[in-house]
Amino acid sequence: MKGYRISIIRHGMTDANEKGIYIGKTDVPLSDKGAAEIASKMDEFDYPIVHRVYSSPLKRCMETADILFPETQIVTVDDLREIDFGDFENKSVEELINNPDYKKWLKGGKDSHAPNGESLQQMTARTYKAIHNIIMDMMNDGITNSAIITHGGIISNMLLCFGLPKYNPDVLTTPFGEGFDILVTTQMWLNSQAFEILGYCPYNKVPEEFL
Repeated sequence: MKGYRISIIRHGMTDANEKGIYIGKTDVPLSDKGAAEIASKMDEFDYPIVHRVYSSPLKRCMETADILFPETQIVTVDDLREIDFGDFENKSVEELINNPDYKKWLKGGKDSHAPNGESLQQMTARTYKAIHNIIMDMMNDGITNSAIITHGGIISNMLLCFGLPKYNPDVLTTPFGEGFDILVTTQMWLNSQAFEILGYCPYNKVPEEFL
């Protein structure tokens, strides 16, 4: 049975990430350090060869896609954008630590959301829509290898909700410029709305002495 392999990769670092500030819908670019770090990882690791890149429309993802896959078609997918942090957007933990709404939000739950923000349930619904449309697009166009460039929260949600085997959430956190490979078949997705988590991405390069 035909399988479709997707590398799901987190964008590079931004100035807000470096400062510990919540950014969701805010459209910020990579920091100079973040862009340099992604370029450095290309020298250190092997990234997959893919035939199409699906990216969040936010600058930090598009710029990461341009660095990692400069010769590959990039398709923007609006539902791959990061969660909307509402009133917590562009604020640090230090600014929010005594806010009762923030403390309530940290307790979690599918209906939990920042004031004027997006709930986990809402994010999960559009995450499903995003991955479903990507898989259908790959199947329709006969693309067997692709990459998704998106946000840390989206990656964790996608893998926790639809990935097999099931892992502890801590295992599914992703450093900047890194992520996971998944494999999906038509039957697996249409019957179970699930995919197989294969392992980490990118891959360690083979030392020169073994070449």
